[in-house]
Order: sequence, then structure tokens, then C-alpha cells
Amino acid sequence: MPAHVTNVWFVAAAWMVLAFVASLVSIRTGISVALIEIGMGVIGGNFLGLQTSEWVNFLASFGAVLLTFLAGAEIDPDSLRVHLKAALAIGFVSFLAPFLGAWGFAYWVTGWTYQGALICGIALSTTSVAVVYAVMVETGLSRTSLGKMILAACFVTDLGTVLALGAFFADFNRWLLAFAVALGVALRYMPRLSRALIATFGATRVSEPEVKFLFLVLFALGGLATTARSEAVLPAYLLGLVVAGVFVEDRVLVTRMRSIAFSMLTPFYFIKAGLFVSLPAVATSAGLIVALLAVKLAAKSIGVWPLARVFKLPRREANYTTLMMATGLTFGTISALFGLEHQLIDRTQYTILVTVVIGSAVVPTLIAQAFFQPDAKEQSPALAEAGAVALSAGRGR
Repeated sequence: MPAHVTNVWFVAAAWMVLAFVASLVSIRTGISVALIEIGMGVIGGNFLGLQTSEWVNFLASFGAVLLTFLAGAEIDPDSLRVHLKAALAIGFVSFLAPFLGAWGFAYWVTGWTYQGALICGIALSTTSVAVVYAVMVETGLSRTSLGKMILAACFVTDLGTVLALGAFFADFNRWLLAFAVALGVALRYMPRLSRALIATFGATRVSEPEVKFLFLVLFALGGLATTARSEAVLPAYLLGLVVAGVFVEDRVLVTRMRSIAFSMLTPFYFIKAGLFVSLPAVATSAGLIVALLAVKLAAKSIGVWPLARVFKLPRREANYTTLMMATGLTFGTISALFGLEHQLIDRTQYTILVTVVIGSAVVPTLIAQAFFQPDAKEQSPALAEAGAVALSAGRGR
């Protein structure tokens, strides 16, 4: 966008034009709107002069937080218990295999510094809850046993990423302790408080007190997390998990919050993600970008696919699960930005990592949707049985 255009309404209109076009293209092609919005961001950043601002950054950040919260809230507690063993095993390997593979490749093959290689391994270990959840909602798989298992495994993977980033680079201080205490209190009492609000005021008030209360808690925990040099999306996902039972009981609340997220907030997040891609830098580092993307996809496949088969997923669903677990975006870009801001990697390395991360959001998702997307109507019975088999196998050990 030209530098002289500073009217905030015109700027917002430019972003929303891209979001609107992305929606139309998504409907026409059947490709996830999240991926189209990322593509719109690449076009906007490289050809239209689109730039971020403080308010855009906030809307994008809140979009990521709310999407992550909703992803956690979609995990039905009963389904999570059924698929706990599969989610823990697949999620852990989904983190560990690419972390070790990308770290080793960056350190031993490309010659990055030890800390730079660690940032590379952490950034490429992730699974994008934002992309996976968006795809699950669009395809209807979020209501199936398969979708819930994948979302639960995503949480385990990204928890490993956050813990690794904290273990290697965290600044342990009193704010981190305060954040941990506040998060513990919120996780303990949020289900009870949410149910009390809905019981007292009802779930159909125009003023939406229960939604505003959830936003209040998300903002407060996000502020504490940022002050403690953590990330706001971590408490959001945990908070979504603990209130999932409330959302199962009140699907209208889920629908309202999902509408807010997908219509207004997440377009800013996904379009902004595309802005990080510099096409000239991509051209000059194309070989390394392709190599790192191949390392991540290969490591995810080697780790996840055999476990998916062990837990009795049919071949098509195992392929789909593997590809979904290979996506990356939110925590990958967060990890890369952390490395840049703390001078652990330089700007060229940052561009490479962000491009690989965005590539991992696009390539596996396109392949999964084109060749392996299950029919949501056929999933629940078959995979509920598979989950029961996995649970009985876990109990038998």
C-alpha cells in the first residue's frame, strides 16, 4: 500500500478486500481459506506494498489466540480420554522427530551456530493448530473422532515446542512465576465460572456476557504471558481444553465465537503470515528452503505414519493424519521471531525459516485435501471403534 495512504479505514478495507477475495477463491476451488489468505498475504506484501501496523498486529495476534482457544475447546473431554494414548504418542513423536532432524541438518549440514540450529529445530517441530483447526471446521472433521484425535495430538506437539523453547532460552523471573500461578488458578476455576455465568444470565443475551468474560481472561493471561516472555497462544489452548465441556453443552456459544474469529480476526492473522515471505529472498535461498521443508516432512512422516497405523487408523486416514501433523505456522513463526529478536539467528536465516514454516502450512494441507481427505460423514463410527481398540490396547499393556 502506498506510504501516503494512512487513513485507517482504507487500510482496513485493503486487508478485507484480500480476505473477501480469499473466501471467494476458497469456495470456488475447495482449498482451505486459511491457505488462500496466506497466499493473499504473499501477493499483498510483494506486489501491493501491504504493511502491518500496531492495530493490525493486535488483531492478527488475537486472531491466533482465539483460533487456538477454539481449537482446544473443540476437543470433547470424552473423546480426548478415548484417544489419549494415541494423541500423546503421535503428538510427542511429531515434535521430537522433526526437532532432532532439523536441528541436526542446520548444525551439521548448513553450518548454523548451535543456538541457531536449536531455533531451526524448534521452529520446524511444530504442528499448526490454527491451520489444522481451520481445515477441520471447513471439512466438518472437527466433529469426528479423527478430527478430535488430530487436534489433541497437535496440542501435545506444540506443548513440546513451547517447553523446548522455554527450557533452552527462557528467562526465569518473577513474572514467569506469576504467569504460572495465574494460569493454574484460571484453569482450575474457568469451567465453574463459565457455567455459572451461562446459568445466571442465559446464553442468548445480546450483550454476550459469557463471551466478554472469556475475552477478558484471554487478554489478561495473554498479557501475563507476554510480560513473562512466553506466548499468549499457550494459555489460550489450555484454557480452551478446560472449558471444552462447557462448549460441548452449549454449541450456540461455539458458533458465535467461531463467527467472530473466522469473519474478522483470523484473516488478519493468515494474511499477515504471508507478508513475512520475501520472494527475492526465497529465490536466492530456494535450495536450502526446499531442503529444510523436505527434512521436516520426512521426519514427520517417519515418526507419525507408523504410529497412526499402530493405533489402527486405516491407510487413508493415516496418510491424512501424517500430513496434518506436518503443517506448521503459529509456533513456527513465533519461534523464528524469538530467535531473530534475541540475535540467535540473522535476518536471512529468519526469512528462510519463516518461508519453510509457511510452506509447511501450504504443501501438506494441499496434498491432504487433494488426495487423502476423509469423508466426515463416514468417520465417526469407524474411528470411534479404532479409538476403542487403541484404548483397550493401552489398558492391556
